[in-house]
Amino acid sequence: QVQLVESGGGSVQAGGSLRLSCAASGVTSRRVCWGWFRQAPGKEREGVATIYTDTGTTYYDASVQGRFTISQDSAKTTLHLQMNSLKPEDTALYYCASSSGGFCYTGRSFRANNFNVWGQGTQVTVSS
Repeated sequence: QVQLVESGGGSVQAGGSLRLSCAASGVTSRRVCWGWFRQAPGKEREGVATIYTDTGTTYYDASVQGRFTISQDSAKTTLHLQMNSLKPEDTALYYCASSSGGFCYTGRSFRANNFNVWGQGTQVTVSS
């Protein structure tokens, strides 16, 4: 069984940077893709970025394009999200999630229902 554990969240001023990490354990060979989602208080969960495990193809939400970078280590057991030029609207609980089947991103949308393993989340707070 795959488990995902996030780390790296915290508080930062607008314009600052944070780097989130997600460590995967268990059977990871069936993973198709993984990525980051976030949920702010009173708002729906939204996709932030995703990467396909084998090809390294990445997709980003338009709100973070050019500011955030998703990557995975060579062993494909740790996922990162480098967040630069942070804005107060980036404040949210960030979740790491992985998918063992189905599209992770298609039609310019993240397919959250295809992500079957989720971490507990790490809080990111950006102050103005």
